[in-house]
Amino acid sequence: MTVFTSCITTSLQPYVPSTQNPWNELRVRHAYRRLGYDANKATINNGLALSPNDLIDQLIDESLNAPNWPEPVWANYTSDDYANLGLDFDEQTQLNHTEVMFEVMNQMQTTGLKGRLIMFWSNHFVTRLEDYYLSNHLYEYYSVLETYMLGNFQEFVRDIGITSAMLIYLNGLENTNFSPNENYARELYELFTLGVDNGYIQQDIVETSKALTGYNHRLNWNWTYPIYFDASTFDDSDKTIFEQTGNWGYDDVINILFQEKSPLIAEYICRKLYTYFVSATVNEDVVTDMAAIFVQDFNIANVLRALFKSEHFFDSKTIGIQIKSPYDMTVSYIKATNFSIHQDFYEAMPWINGLMGQSMFEPVDVAGWQGDRDWINSSTLTGRWEILQWAVWQTWDYYNEELRTFAIESSGNSNDPYVVAKSVIDRFVPKELFSVEEYQIATDVFKHNLPENYYENQIWNLQWDSVPYQMVLLLLHLIKIPEFQLK
Repeated sequence: MTVFTSCITTSLQPYVPSTQNPWNELRVRHAYRRLGYDANKATINNGLALSPNDLIDQLIDESLNAPNWPEPVWANYTSDDYANLGLDFDEQTQLNHTEVMFEVMNQMQTTGLKGRLIMFWSNHFVTRLEDYYLSNHLYEYYSVLETYMLGNFQEFVRDIGITSAMLIYLNGLENTNFSPNENYARELYELFTLGVDNGYIQQDIVETSKALTGYNHRLNWNWTYPIYFDASTFDDSDKTIFEQTGNWGYDDVINILFQEKSPLIAEYICRKLYTYFVSATVNEDVVTDMAAIFVQDFNIANVLRALFKSEHFFDSKTIGIQIKSPYDMTVSYIKATNFSIHQDFYEAMPWINGLMGQSMFEPVDVAGWQGDRDWINSSTLTGRWEILQWAVWQTWDYYNEELRTFAIESSGNSNDPYVVAKSVIDRFVPKELFSVEEYQIATDVFKHNLPENYYENQIWNLQWDSVPYQMVLLLLHLIKIPEFQLK
């Protein structure tokens, strides 16, 4: 097996700006891209006016203090409720699912870290909407993600495991004292808390599955009703889990797991947080230091504060080394430009991102999307270009003058086409392009077919009628630059 060593050697010590590692727009954008989905020029300037410590606190507190999504009227509806209201069950269910997805997209755009964590945790505690396909179950699952995304991880594990969505997806519904099913017990350890073959044996899975029995009942046996516990299908025999023996039930499993395996859990979860927010190549020393913080109280916000405030997170080698997910690409384009988005494009976004491989609440399998390089192949890369071409042309069709505004804002109203082109490109790429020649190629695209003497004699400026179309050409060129796909 090939072992890759991280080239990011800085530590979890707090980042202190210096001449060698200044607090600048590059690092502010890095914070907004990794904690959220980028930001417009005004937001970046506001962030630059804060200290690194204060900016990170602001971004985390913003999500911690954001109110939960108000419970929709259909949150507890079953098929009986839809029938009584004269609503078509399938049609209304699809509308409800879309409503949840739009809520997550709203969080991506308004409180970026919250939207990012909803996506992270739904890709950790995986369920698949197509397997249960019920609005009430989706809302219950989403509500748990929203409640605990920055909260206590032990309570997160406890509550997510008995959501109806999870009980259906990982076969807890089928796990009875008469017919044990080991699926959830296995994934609880292998994927959700410890990692593959890490601190448990097959017998622990067998015994744990017995302790998780009893969640098999629905009112009137109607498949659209929530699942609840019934002692009649619970295995009340003694079980031995991690060498502790007793008549254990669901809560006991979670308590014993965190009592006996806390260091392993902390390290496993911190490694996942690291790969999601920092780099696919892990610095094990940093993960160890993160785990030492996390194991104290399993508070997710606390360990993320330490990571995001660290010299390691703001190391120049950390910037621009991750590939954007589909939602990263589409939402960050909207956030960075601050363009108005036509309703057609916005309503199509869940479908658009699904085409590129990221269907919300539909990870590829129980292990979730692996991310980073897995997002890009010959098909999805072409799809990314085509989708953003659509977005660019929609701005041209419906919000023409916003293209000019973006150029003025980015360049400080420069009349130098090179300065304009470079300033626009630098809004989207995590680091400057490799060479001046690359910027010059983009400048030539931006200059279009206007006579060269207009630029040489400084006759041209950003008030010219041609500028919105010139911006279209520049953006169409930009989205095919490899660095555009990085964050």
